[in-house]
Amino acid sequence: MKFNRCNMSVLLVAFFCFTLPANAQNEVKETLTIPLSDPDKSGFLKVGILRGDIRVTGYTGKQVIVDIVSSNDPDEKEDGSAKKDVNVTAGMKKLSSGGGLQLTGEEEKNTVTIKVGASMRNINLHIKVPRQFSLKLSTVNNGEIVVDNVMGELEISNLNGPIVLNNVSGSAVANTVNGDMKGNFKSINANAPMAFSTLNGNIDFTFPTAAKFDVKLKSDRGDIYSDFDINIEKGKSQVSGTTKEGMYKVAVEDWIKGKINGGGSEIMMKSMSGNIYLRKTK
Repeated sequence: MKFNRCNMSVLLVAFFCFTLPANAQNEVKETLTIPLSDPDKSGFLKVGILRGDIRVTGYTGKQVIVDIVSSNDPDEKEDGSAKKDVNVTAGMKKLSSGGGLQLTGEEEKNTVTIKVGASMRNINLHIKVPRQFSLKLSTVNNGEIVVDNVMGELEISNLNGPIVLNNVSGSAVANTVNGDMKGNFKSINANAPMAFSTLNGNIDFTFPTAAKFDVKLKSDRGDIYSDFDINIEKGKSQVSGTTKEGMYKVAVEDWIKGKINGGGSEIMMKSMSGNIYLRKTK
């Protein structure tokens, strides 16, 4: 393993780099600790990976701590030999998995950016951040995104996996294509709109009983449930365009819109194939 660190004081940028070995046969575990320029202020974390899980947990410390777990190349067996491949002649063994896995961290003015080099290996990240931290997280395959106990602005994106937000505060915009979305908010930012969407999955969120917000809800092939009292707006017809013959195309809006506790910033939830659950804290 190589570990490189350079602190460029002129640019006020700190770089940290791990190179994980390419020929590891089992899980590789490492920890990267990143200090903040101003640990008494809130920060911002940006992480994007191709394969694997991301879990971010708020804690009482003042550094960003990244626990890294990298597993085998999915085309490699535990003994290091290649799985069956049409291009592999009988008796040949895989000697390299195509290079090590490089992970870099960059910190500038309390903004921490984690980058992972292109690899077919799974990498799971468990990251601890100070409680007041905004997040921008994304993963594509073989993973879920979980956020615990964080207060800030959350931007979460997953392609093939679930998103879970536990005991968070602030605001969130989250979307996935194939996966459920679930979570609970301890408090919300009354001035920030939120949006949650999935193509194939359920959406299930809990908000404080006294929270004030507007809702915009839609499920094409699912049901919508709420234990909040919603002052629902009546459906409206919309003119969405004209034909070549000059005729108007009229569609009946099928979104459920309404106000909770008098209304406020909008919370949008949309699922193509799944149920929507809007819950209040018990």
